[in-house]
Amino acid sequence: MPEKTIWRKRAETVIRNLKLRGINSVYFEDSEEANEFIADAIKKGATVGLGGSTTIIETKLIDKLRTLPINLLDRYKKGITKEEVDKMRLDSLTSDIFISSANAITLSGQIVSCDGVGNRVASMLFGPRKVILEIGANKIVNNLSEAIERIHNVAAPQNVIRFNGNAPCGKTGICDDAHCRYPERFCNDWAIIEGQNDSDRITVVFVAGKLGF
Repeated sequence: MPEKTIWRKRAETVIRNLKLRGINSVYFEDSEEANEFIADAIKKGATVGLGGSTTIIETKLIDKLRTLPINLLDRYKKGITKEEVDKMRLDSLTSDIFISSANAITLSGQIVSCDGVGNRVASMLFGPRKVILEIGANKIVNNLSEAIERIHNVAAPQNVIRFNGNAPCGKTGICDDAHCRYPERFCNDWAIIEGQNDSDRITVVFVAGKLGF
């Protein structure tokens, strides 16, 4: 399949550049293999926080995590309240491992994400001892400008629709930054990870496929 070959080749370039930035990364053709890799990296009894991520639902990583002997801060379990989710967001900041995804990653290895609340990007940047980001190969872009463009016109509109929001992009599919303000705005908190001082802290797990937003 030509598309898969292109994804792998582009990912190989990103992996080389992430290493130069002090960030570990691996590539898997299959989400099950990716999930097994992530599960093996989690020690028994570890507290594991989760960021808002469609990717970990689509790959069924969340289902895998639920079978492990860990303290999972499971914001996706049925019947959970907003207050419980907010508590988990705070507790994730001091978790042993934080698992989520990113909105885009450049060929040079810049990891780019945008939040409405900010808990996901906060945990990516500081707090959890380890961070694992499961990222679909479809999120690899050429440069920072394309990463920002992708968030504004691909990720944000889909998230607005998913959460029944009222931001302009959810109605037109096109970013209208000049008229997007509180309380409708989703693109509030941005993070660009250029590198890490601790080369064991962040691991990017690429998966072949179109995953997440």
